[in-house]
Amino acid sequence: MFLSDKQIKDYQDNGVIIIKDIFKDWIEPLRKGFQKVLENPSQHGRENVTDNKGRFFEDYCNWQRISEFKDCIFNSQAAQIVAKATSSKSSQIFHEHICIKEAGTHKETPWHQDEPYWSVEGYDACSIWMPLVPVKRKSSLSFVPGSHRLKTVFKQYNFGNLNPVRKKNVDQVDFSDIAEQELPDINADPERFGVVSWDMQPGDCIAFNGRTMHGG
Repeated sequence: MFLSDKQIKDYQDNGVIIIKDIFKDWIEPLRKGFQKVLENPSQHGRENVTDNKGRFFEDYCNWQRISEFKDCIFNSQAAQIVAKATSSKSSQIFHEHICIKEAGTHKETPWHQDEPYWSVEGYDACSIWMPLVPVKRKSSLSFVPGSHRLKTVFKQYNFGNLNPVRKKNVDQVDFSDIAEQELPDINADPERFGVVSWDMQPGDCIAFNGRTMHGG
């Protein structure tokens, strides 16, 4: 059994859980796949820092051309984790997304929810985030437990603004027509929002609801 009853309940109540040491056998293959993307990025790949103060690279939708990613998706525990966490009979891949943020890079990922950016909708969308190197809590993704249950439609960050070279049509979004209010300023008072994060080792992962607020 990949998840305990408590983990399933915590996921459903909080919208986020950490699972220790579950992907340890996949770290080396995923590192190889990661390197393939770095050497040959897709049309979605971009550098978010160009001032020689670290590196923040990201790319996505590569699993169909990177065999290591595809192998992990179909043969690791990922699908079972999602199905158990969401109490579903099956699960379906939407896409993968990789990021590299070097030590000393002072550009944070803004607070946001994932689902508003996607072409899918539903309470059972689940993301799995895993580091391929050790990550200290202060540098890990942070989450607002329970935020997946909020009914408000928040104005999300336009990630196209992270693109310093303004690569045309990359991740440009505009929520002004549907947003009911701005996303709260979580960094102003993390304790009030109950922000959580964890020290993580390669093999650990975080499963979180597509509506859970996160950043880091």
